[in-house]
Amino acid sequence: MTEQNQAVATEEQGTEAVLQIQRIYVKDVSFEAPNLPHIFQQEWKPKLGFDLSTETTQLAEDLYEVCLNISVETTMEDSEDVAFICEIKQAGVFTISGLEDVQLAHCLTSQCPNMLFPYARELISSLVNRGTFPALNLSPVNFDALFVEYMQRQQAQAEETENKEVH
Repeated sequence: MTEQNQAVATEEQGTEAVLQIQRIYVKDVSFEAPNLPHIFQQEWKPKLGFDLSTETTQLAEDLYEVCLNISVETTMEDSEDVAFICEIKQAGVFTISGLEDVQLAHCLTSQCPNMLFPYARELISSLVNRGTFPALNLSPVNFDALFVEYMQRQQAQAEETENKEVH
């Protein structure tokens, strides 16, 4: 993905939707390996814990910061000793215009994190490598599917609340 404008014409409104990357940066990074060096004396049978979330902040009109938060914790299967904990916040500033409501939410929670993820993935891989642990290459994340799941949960909660108010 380049840093040039990506524009999509919306036929109903006759306006042009714009998504432009202004800046991509590391906002926070942490790598801990609390049980070194004795962890290397154990047979490498890792158990990986993975947590992912996003945060969005509107900075100005049509200007948003999106932060992709990833936490990876690897413990040893046999001993439960922590091998390493890697936490990063990969962020970007995006200009987004011409989108409303659901389209804007989709852009901020799916398209922008999708652009940030390769940077986050490379950073995590590099940190784990510098800790001299075996390579860790995170699988791609389907942010579109996560957005659909989120929308379905929101709809179910709204229906549940509506049903409670009726009864």
